Amino acid sequence: MHKIKRVLHIVLDACGCGNAPDAAMYGDEGANTLLHVVEKKNPDIPNLMELGLANILGLKNADIPVGCYGRMSEKAVGKDTTSGHWELAGLTLKEPFPTYPNGFPPEVIEEFERETGMQVIGNKPASGTEIIQELGDEHYVTGKLIVYTSADSVFQIAAHEDVIPPSELYYICRIARRILKGKHAVGRVIARPFVGSSGAYTRTGNRRDFSLDPPGDTMLDYIKRAHMDVMGVGKIEDIFNHKGITWSDHAAGNDACILSTLKAIKKPNWKGLCFVNLVDTDAQYGHRRDVDGFAECLECFDSYIPDLMQALGDDGVMMITADHGCDPTYKGTDHTREQVPLLVWGLGIEEGIDLGVRTSFADAAKTTLDMLGIENELDGTSFYNDIKIDD
Repeated sequence: MHKIKRVLHIVLDACGCGNAPDAAMYGDEGANTLLHVVEKKNPDIPNLMELGLANILGLKNADIPVGCYGRMSEKAVGKDTTSGHWELAGLTLKEPFPTYPNGFPPEVIEEFERETGMQVIGNKPASGTEIIQELGDEHYVTGKLIVYTSADSVFQIAAHEDVIPPSELYYICRIARRILKGKHAVGRVIARPFVGSSGAYTRTGNRRDFSLDPPGDTMLDYIKRAHMDVMGVGKIEDIFNHKGITWSDHAAGNDACILSTLKAIKKPNWKGLCFVNLVDTDAQYGHRRDVDGFAECLECFDSYIPDLMQALGDDGVMMITADHGCDPTYKGTDHTREQVPLLVWGLGIEEGIDLGVRTSFADAAKTTLDMLGIENELDGTSFYNDIKIDD
């Protein structure tokens, strides 16, 4: 008889834990997001430490944890949100998404301008907070769209909400998504609305991501086909382009996402998956290389962990992991190629099991489906037999 009825997956966006075997290929050797934040700021995160984070990071005060713990290495090429989440869901990207270190080629920009009837400024890799300060005035006066990219496979469009309302910007992004296919099939088109005045522009919570459809089934599809719930919180619905999701809340910001998660998992009689992305460690603090903010963000999440545990009950399991790194102590402003932590807790599983270094993020998906009793053909290796309590 199956004991596990519900699984809560929480992705602490960009909270890598170093040691990716191929980090040097990405220029990221030595990056270690969580360890460096802990070393520099010593955040008060007792619940994460007790679950096994102290053991993952090799801290001297690590004790026997109440959770199972390990690390996961990504098989897919890259270090972006989409490939990371897809692999966490059991789908490994075989070919990397295209990136544009010199901006987008003329054929892309010209078609985009023709289809939208609007001109473009920018068209270069840039920090999102910096480029709106640089080009915000010109955009506000001319109405030209600020287009930029990063080290990730993204086509980002920034516009002031007084000039182009978010609903119109989303329509423009859908045009870009239709154009960006074939060899230019970027992982995400991102709407980046902002507000404010010259010298003090700020991005709003109305961001939206327009992803490609996953090119195959993920754990979301398998769980949905088994007539179970698949609840997405935060930008999960965007990352999977709504595929395999039965309910979602595009909450903005960690606090809103965690409160939405608590509300969702307290629903009576739900069974299946609640998949959550907490983006602030990435968007607000990692890219901006804000170590203080990153540490405070971890503390805030940590304070909610007991409530999440209680809400899951005796037939739920919580997995906490990440999709890549974004070390706020490191050079540049981009993601970092790192392994990610794996913390697993539930009243129906063993405590203190060292899960070692998993060779794929997909092990999380394989284990989730194993817990829910769903046969599948996804990538990855289940570790459920290593942690379940035998009858």
